[in-house]
Amino acid sequence: MQKVAKSLLIVLVVAFLAIQFVRPERTNPSVDSSRTIHSQLQPPPEVASILERSCIDCHSNQTRWPWYSNVAPTSWLLVSHVNQAREHMNLTEWAKYEQKDAEELLEDICKETSKGDMPLPSYLLIHRSSKLSPQDVRTLCEWSKTARERLAMESR
Repeated sequence: MQKVAKSLLIVLVVAFLAIQFVRPERTNPSVDSSRTIHSQLQPPPEVASILERSCIDCHSNQTRWPWYSNVAPTSWLLVSHVNQAREHMNLTEWAKYEQKDAEELLEDICKETSKGDMPLPSYLLIHRSSKLSPQDVRTLCEWSKTARERLAMESR
């Protein structure tokens, strides 16, 4: 029995070391500050602070890649989450969105944070300071509603 356990442990260690060579690309494309949500919508400081604290790591090209993003299989999950988040909404490329899409994304910010779906619960396990308080959610929702209304008025 001990021989089987020892062999299994060796296989697991070798497999863990082997998967370290399968490295997804961790990217942070350049940022044109004139195209960011901050430049396009000028959120008030309290909203900007919430976005920086709880959203920017995944939903922007300014991801802070922690040390464990170099260790498989965690690296695979992190890169996948960031890529999906950027595809859904990228705060550093806000200018690329058509007005209708921007309005929908602003609505999504309120919906997803109100339901507690954002930030992801798995992200909050390690990044506890990113957790949104009920006041943070209200602040985001009030701002996103005002920003949507302003966008609608500007398009007329």
